[in-house]
Amino acid sequence: MDTMTLWHITGWEFAALAFAALLVGFSKTAVSGANTVSLAIFAAVLPARASTGVLLPILIAGDVLAVLTYRRHAHWPTLWRLFPAVAAGVVFGTLFLMWADDGIVRTSIGAILLMMAGVTVWRRRTAETEEEPDSVTTRAGRVKARSYGVLGGFTTMVANAGGPVMSMYLLSAGFRKLGFLGTSAFFFLIVNVSKVPFSVGLGLIDGPSLLLDAALVAFVVPGAFLGKWAVHRINQRLFEQLVIAATVVGGVQLLLH
Repeated sequence: MDTMTLWHITGWEFAALAFAALLVGFSKTAVSGANTVSLAIFAAVLPARASTGVLLPILIAGDVLAVLTYRRHAHWPTLWRLFPAVAAGVVFGTLFLMWADDGIVRTSIGAILLMMAGVTVWRRRTAETEEEPDSVTTRAGRVKARSYGVLGGFTTMVANAGGPVMSMYLLSAGFRKLGFLGTSAFFFLIVNVSKVPFSVGLGLIDGPSLLLDAALVAFVVPGAFLGKWAVHRINQRLFEQLVIAATVVGGVQLLLH
């Protein structure tokens, strides 16, 4: 990130980034996928590629708070099934970033998010019974986990947009609210930390970007507390509808940006 870009952020632009950071905290402890709005704000205020590097440490801060809040509810069999496929997706995403321009990245991620939302809605309306989280032990469950894992790794690497993809997977696997939040908290903490060396190598994280992160990270904390308060006041059906709606909004924003 250019140092001059950092110092020329206006007060209103900083306020927008601070709101986006607060929304990251809220999404990590309440409505996963809502941080696609944060992604759009960062990309609007900062250069698109630079915004990815600035946002990553903010997301990691939110992940830490989410793990501290929901660590008892993680479903580790699901996580172990996902990680190898996600690693492949991260590598593929890194290679993709080496040649793709911002327009191609935005269009690709937006299309994937909308496709995932459509598939999830269709599956939930046509299924006679919901799958349980341990469905990853079946052959069909393993194939689905690998497919979503590769897509999640790819989208999280190129645009920090893996949240909606994994949200669609966890909803389709029948997770309830707390299991959903606990599993996604550990998933994204591990995945986002693993992305740091790749982002540094691509020049997306540097001294100026970390300086901006230091100013913004404090806003993640109140967002996380707000999410923790809100999640117990949202019923399961509304929770699922909000997650899907946030995914659709994020996908449309990326396509229209």
